[in-house]
Amino acid sequence: MSTIFQKIISGEIPCYKVAENDLFLAFLDVNPLAKGHALVIPKNAVDYIFDMEDEQLAAMHVFAKQVAKALKQVIPCKKIGMAVIGLEVPHAHIHLVPMNQVADLNFAGPRVKFSSEEYEETAAAISQLFISSPQ
Repeated sequence: MSTIFQKIISGEIPCYKVAENDLFLAFLDVNPLAKGHALVIPKNAVDYIFDMEDEQLAAMHVFAKQVAKALKQVIPCKKIGMAVIGLEVPHAHIHLVPMNQVADLNFAGPRVKFSSEEYEETAAAISQLFISSPQ
């Protein structure tokens, strides 16, 4: 069964892409906790993040770090929080959420809404600052 993330990777479903390399894709969450809330996913289908091979898991975290650094330059915040929940979509993913307090990383809390123009501007700004290291 194809997941929504596999459809995003294949281009069947559009996304607000912020970063990409041969192995990973990062895009803005369309149901975010905060402006700039991004998801980092592997391009190969793996349901549970801890089922990933060690090298791929490590590379995914390095990729997420690069995305987080660009994100922090675009969105004013104290830190970029990272969470792995893994229940919403059966495809490994990391949430990167700009935060100023612990409560900003509460997934049971309310979500925020943005216009498509705001998503596009935010994605473009993060994408411009993203620097990928060689794999």
